[in-house]
Amino acid sequence: MNKESSSSEGEKKPREKKLSRTVPPSDLSPVEWQRRLRRQFGREQNFALENVGHDPFFSEFRVVNPLSGSVYRVEIRGASPGDNRCTCPDFRTNELGTCKHIEFVLATLEARPGAARAFATGYRPPFSELFLKNDRGLHVCFRAGTECPPAVVAEARRLFGTERDGRIAPELLGDVEGFLAFVHAQGHEIRADDDVLDFLAARRDARFREERLEALFGDPEGRDRLSRLLSVPLYPYQVEGALFAVRTGRVLIGDEMGLGKTIQAIAAAEILARHFGVTKVLVVCPTSLKYQWQSEIHKFAGRESRVISGGRAVREKAFREEDFVKITNYEKLSPDLDLIAGWGPDLVIVDEAQRVKNWNTLASRALKRIDSPYAIVLTGTPLENKLEELISIVQFVDRYRLGPTWKLLHEHQVKDEHGRVVGYKGLEKIGQTLAPVVLRRKKSEVLGQLPERTDQNLLVPMTLPQIRIHEENAEIVASIGNRWRKTGYLSEVDQRRLTCSLQNMRMVCNSTYLIDPETDHGVKADELVALLDGLFSDPGTKAVVFSQWTRTHDIVIRRLDARGIGSVSFHGGIPSDRRPALVERFREDPDCRVFLSTDAGSTGLNLQHASVLVNMDLPWNPAILEQRIARIHRMGQKRPVQIVNFVAKGGIEEGMLGLLSFKQSLSEGILDGGAGEISLGGSRLSRFMKEIEDVTGKIGSVEAVAPGEEIGTPSPPPVGEGEEKTEPFEEIPLQEGGRAPSEGAGSPGAEADLWGALAGLGSLLAGALAAVRDPEGAEAKGVVERDPHTGRVHVKIPLPPPEIAVRIGEALGALSEVLKGFGK
Repeated sequence: MNKESSSSEGEKKPREKKLSRTVPPSDLSPVEWQRRLRRQFGREQNFALENVGHDPFFSEFRVVNPLSGSVYRVEIRGASPGDNRCTCPDFRTNELGTCKHIEFVLATLEARPGAARAFATGYRPPFSELFLKNDRGLHVCFRAGTECPPAVVAEARRLFGTERDGRIAPELLGDVEGFLAFVHAQGHEIRADDDVLDFLAARRDARFREERLEALFGDPEGRDRLSRLLSVPLYPYQVEGALFAVRTGRVLIGDEMGLGKTIQAIAAAEILARHFGVTKVLVVCPTSLKYQWQSEIHKFAGRESRVISGGRAVREKAFREEDFVKITNYEKLSPDLDLIAGWGPDLVIVDEAQRVKNWNTLASRALKRIDSPYAIVLTGTPLENKLEELISIVQFVDRYRLGPTWKLLHEHQVKDEHGRVVGYKGLEKIGQTLAPVVLRRKKSEVLGQLPERTDQNLLVPMTLPQIRIHEENAEIVASIGNRWRKTGYLSEVDQRRLTCSLQNMRMVCNSTYLIDPETDHGVKADELVALLDGLFSDPGTKAVVFSQWTRTHDIVIRRLDARGIGSVSFHGGIPSDRRPALVERFREDPDCRVFLSTDAGSTGLNLQHASVLVNMDLPWNPAILEQRIARIHRMGQKRPVQIVNFVAKGGIEEGMLGLLSFKQSLSEGILDGGAGEISLGGSRLSRFMKEIEDVTGKIGSVEAVAPGEEIGTPSPPPVGEGEEKTEPFEEIPLQEGGRAPSEGAGSPGAEADLWGALAGLGSLLAGALAAVRDPEGAEAKGVVERDPHTGRVHVKIPLPPPEIAVRIGEALGALSEVLKGFGK
């Protein structure tokens, strides 16, 4: 391959005026401005160029961008816009008839001897051509060759008209395949571009799906059969959504939060699998939702799926396995693009598309390069801030639907005198354009179909710092359990250690902040605000959020404040005379969208003006869970109620899910903070230990969320080939104001942890002593916690890691000996 540059273009042509890429010149139309920009940019490039045809000018050229490694094929047929073609995404969608690659090739060819004569004579091949032109929509065009038989010319005129590059009328597209057969029967050579054949095949497949769906589900009996396709019945609007997705092939389902977009996508996948030959489905979602998708695919469709995780070698092996569904996350799209292409998914489901705020990213560009016949994009908020976000999402569904971005923005943006975007106009026209590929329903539109109450468990993975604390405490629980099995007896100290360790396991499922206020590693709070972002697109929606611990409130409030979402926090530390005002504010203030509560608010409160309830953590006692839900699911509730339970994947919370009978011994407050007496004995202790073993025995394998994949943190740049770590979670970068979760004894970090833990312990003990004088104030500060049932106050002392705890004990023992010496 030889490398050529347009820099050698003849001196005779004067240099064109440098154009701005952001400010349009007053003397050029928008179309000419965009064409000139591409000519300007293309002639500045230093691409590699190879002629892969036979003619020196009118040929096919391979253009390679040495910076990105992208390779495109350029066909040169003339010197004017619209004569030539390129396989790059910009040419396919910009409606300009040119691109930077075409302009680079033209500049290179124009500098060669004989170029002017060749382009003046024009391109006159003996064969005919069928090609796709994007000019205010896609058109199949025909160009006759010099040896085209009269019979073919006559038939072409009937279909394509008399113009040189005639285009066929849409109603005659079904005749194109017959025309190709006729031309071949005449012994004449006709060349059809791949994109023409793909375009025709897509239209043929769409007609087949339409006819097949009508035969299968067109009558009431068929609709009823479809509603029972999955393990749970589909509501009529969900049936329509699944059929719309299959009928359209590539679709965006933008229903409001809570209407069941996931189940519609799973139903569509089942229809495609059973009736249209789909055998490979790729689900792309945020890292925190991968196991949720796995759970719901199994629950609704009874199918197993594979979560893609681990280092490159592990992922390569996973993509070689035969699976119906593979589930990956946005961050893995770019590094795994070759693996995905090798696997070749038939259907790509993209969940929470609005999470990719900036679609000009590696992840979004990689997503658009995944080639699949079918695609379903799910988002409750398809347009959040800028029109460009919607454009980019729709481009994955149908790259031609909205036309070129430059044209759409020119027609719909409103700018001030300084060129700044201050608004949009004509958005109803965009809505009409999108109608064939976008389905959007609001709760108010399907209110009569919605159930009175829906419950959903969202499985959320933990971060590595969370897992470390969880496993340290799980080891203590296992050790005490072993001692119980051997002796049938537990001392009061062991019972206290057991309940404390179990409590720590539950607390860390929310965030490390609940154990160590110096850190905040966790996904639940970020998932909550992401959920609320979607729900609050309806200005009338309010949510009640329960957590047993006020420290969970702290981390949630920080995130709500950052988004400007008003909230109130209700807990046992709030004096009784101030509590009605909090409820009143939540009820009457439209800007107060979230009511945060501990179980102090699980009884006696009427919050039915909220329609969403989120449990950040599950109580051991199902009765308390129902008491929470009864705050909004009660008489006077006028809207369907949505219950969302966040459950830590692979942790003690997931073990609790499968054991609803785990309630009797614990329901008396042992782990919910209600009992002052924790000593157990006899059959009650036996029952308690059996249920502990049942819960901890159901703890699954734990996979950490990589630090760069936590919501709100920037994704790291992709690691180059050969540089990817086999253990992607080895390094845990410090968060601002935080510290490493565990460091070896004797290191400077360990010493800092020791003295920090001692200082924290002293501060908490001082606060606890102050609580004797002012228990209400101490509870409000998070130093102590009041039991909502008995009113007794308990000191809250987070436990440090075991190695630090041992050293604290040693230091306190040494201090005790010194004090004894002073007393002698």
